[in-house]
Amino acid sequence: MLDERSFGTAVADLCGIDPDLAAIVERHGTPAFWAREPGFPTLVLLILEQQVSLASARAAYDRLVLRLGGLTPRGVLDSTDEELRADGFSRQKNRYARVLAAAIEEGALDLDAVAALGDAEVRTALVALPGIGPWTAEVYLLSALRRPDTWPTGDIALQEGARRAKRLEVRPTSVELEAIGEAWRPHRATAARLLWHLYLSENGRVEPGPPPTPF
Repeated sequence: MLDERSFGTAVADLCGIDPDLAAIVERHGTPAFWAREPGFPTLVLLILEQQVSLASARAAYDRLVLRLGGLTPRGVLDSTDEELRADGFSRQKNRYARVLAAAIEEGALDLDAVAALGDAEVRTALVALPGIGPWTAEVYLLSALRRPDTWPTGDIALQEGARRAKRLEVRPTSVELEAIGEAWRPHRATAARLLWHLYLSENGRVEPGPPPTPF
């Protein structure tokens, strides 16, 4: 599991083997080590972050938490569609949050047990639910479970960060980004944080965490 100390070590190791990653740190500094708590609330926030700004997602999340006095699966299931709409949930995200809440409430999904699984098994368990695709699963692995080598190749901002760092003419595809990342094993999650840091810094944003990415 990554923590601030191991993240710093991984940054130093990557900068020692890849001058393009070292250049990111030289220009923009080392990114803050952001992390999220594993569990239902973080998955709900990740669902909200799909295809919208982080600020918009956070506002909807905060309204939900304020209204419920906390965030639990039961609270989401007991909410009306109108209440969730007022919080900022689209019809689709309403459904996704309810399915997730029901799976946890009914015992079909045990997030504590999931956290003890290997990366591939975590992905399989999460993407089995509607609304949790590869991006959400990878970012949960990276930010909440803090796995050191997760690598969300379908993330458009990560692809763009790699394009800029490697001075490529076109944005790499998922397959191409997978190949690029091979040189950064077993620290690909740290490489992802550096590339997101480049993307956010050059776009004038300082929000912690990855930019929201459409599926």
